[in-house]
Amino acid sequence: MLSKARIKLIQSLNQKKQRSELKLFVVEGKKQVTELFTSTYHINCLVATPEWADAHAQDIKNNTELIIVTAEELKKASLLQAPQEVLGLVEIPELDFSPELLTNNMTILLDGIQDPGNLGTIIRIADWYGIKNIICSKDCVDIYNPKTIQATMGSFARVNVFYQELKDILSQTTLPVYGALMNGVSLHKTELPKKAILVIGNEGKGISEAILPHISHPITIPRFGGAESLNAAIATAIICDSFARTS
Repeated sequence: MLSKARIKLIQSLNQKKQRSELKLFVVEGKKQVTELFTSTYHINCLVATPEWADAHAQDIKNNTELIIVTAEELKKASLLQAPQEVLGLVEIPELDFSPELLTNNMTILLDGIQDPGNLGTIIRIADWYGIKNIICSKDCVDIYNPKTIQATMGSFARVNVFYQELKDILSQTTLPVYGALMNGVSLHKTELPKKAILVIGNEGKGISEAILPHISHPITIPRFGGAESLNAAIATAIICDSFARTS
């Protein structure tokens, strides 16, 4: 039985303030929740239909509360329009950022990304290309926003996302810093190393004035048609693919 208090708690996690206070976020859907079983995330509680719970009985740990509900009950608690058999309340981990993380591989820095779908898609792109770390400016959208989590399609469980002061990081690094700009050097004519930092700016304003002086290699995706700009996530995918091809 799913109590009114529990439904209210789940619904409240749509708000960043509540997620921060309770140190919990919501993960919904069969694929998303299944990804958690092989991750370091701790599932506080699962709200699931009997069919899903029976199919995954061997995966559910003893310290995870399991609440069996009907599809109608799940719909009352869900933050989605079309719930998918299971919903998880997951503990927000404490991640310690270390500058040494930047030297392991390519790292993506996000400067003021506001759309949760964009952030989620960029996390999914990073996972596809084996990029383990993303660093967000503190004004980026919250990774634990339900729309962000949904857009990652489970990739949030494999990519570390940190919130830091980008200026501090960029002023101390010795790695080449590539920034996606409209007036940069053509990506097709740029030599791309294996270890580097890629900066992607805000959807409307691009890379902020405070970060621009730290861009050592301004790059642009060549345009062949009439579109004014590219979506931030699409631009990230194109650039990551170029890095993967040449490194």
